[in-house]
Amino acid sequence: MSRRNRGVMSEGFKYELAKDLGFYETVQREGWGGIRTKDAGNMVKRAIQIAEQASKQQPQQPPRY
Repeated sequence: MSRRNRGVMSEGFKYELAKDLGFYETVQREGWGGIRTKDAGNMVKRAIQIAEQASKQQPQQPPRY
């Protein structure tokens, strides 16, 4: 399977981000292909911010050898 067809974010998480960023209605009406490139970029940017925050909250594990 190619990387392009394999989703990294779950559908639920993508819908949650779309709601937070204000284009959920567009996704509902037109699907993911209906959003602007800028919205898709903002969605990825927000997902990265959330992942970074989550990684800071978890205690760091020492490397395994």
